Amino acid sequence: MTGIEESRNLRAVAEQASKLMREQLLAAFRSTMSVDYKVDLHDVVTKHDKESEVAIRAFILREVPDSYVLGEEEGASGEGRVQWYVDPIDGTANFARGLAFWCVSIGAVIDGEIVAGAVYDPVGDMMFSADLSGAWLNGAPLKSQAQADEQRATLITGYPVARDLRLDGRERALENFGELVETFSALRRPGSAALSLCHVAAGWVDAAAGFGVNAWDVAAAILILRQAGGTYEALTLGKVDKGGRDFMCPGYVALGDGADYPTLMRVARGISDSRDAVRARDAA
Repeated sequence: MTGIEESRNLRAVAEQASKLMREQLLAAFRSTMSVDYKVDLHDVVTKHDKESEVAIRAFILREVPDSYVLGEEEGASGEGRVQWYVDPIDGTANFARGLAFWCVSIGAVIDGEIVAGAVYDPVGDMMFSADLSGAWLNGAPLKSQAQADEQRATLITGYPVARDLRLDGRERALENFGELVETFSALRRPGSAALSLCHVAAGWVDAAAGFGVNAWDVAAAILILRQAGGTYEALTLGKVDKGGRDFMCPGYVALGDGADYPTLMRVARGISDSRDAVRARDAA
């Protein structure tokens, strides 16, 4: 069992680690930089992602030796009770092109439970963080709030990307997207899952949905959202077994406090159920 004091200490480490490379990242932002690609041309990485992760990893292992660190760029290192999920730049495509919607995300997990996390927006100098006692933005308590009616609400989602067109079929995916566009007052695609979830936690948008995230994208932000009073529903999307840890699931719907969005939930669950059915059929 993780105590409040340990959780607070881990939050402090996450906050410090997330700000380590602030000056270097801001100096690189909107400068000329070379870009590499990982899986495909939609999956961008820069040397700044890699350098930041190296610095964050070293800091965490020094401050909390009993740690296992999994980062997006360099994989896993260390062995210990505390598992850290690190995204040195969530929203790299934005960072590389000069769009100010990217962040550093660091979450701490013990025995499968997210116990602390920090999501830092260097451009806005906004530190979202949480532990088992609450959630904060730059030290002030964070409280989620949302429009009750989805027709008056703002939704953040990246769906559909090219992968979704392939997995769900172009026609079906565009139908799903069209239904969300027609239902919500506004739909935005800013391009960072961690920061999108924090905007829901802060009450700046009403909901967010993602269909291709990793643990390092969402581990910290899930705790921030829930501790701020929002809700997070994980979607398995045919990738993990039912009942898996929320932060290990590749999809989600995040709602601000007071939201009741039946169209969003039906569309999102339908996408997940369809992919689960394909997985079950392929395994038969």
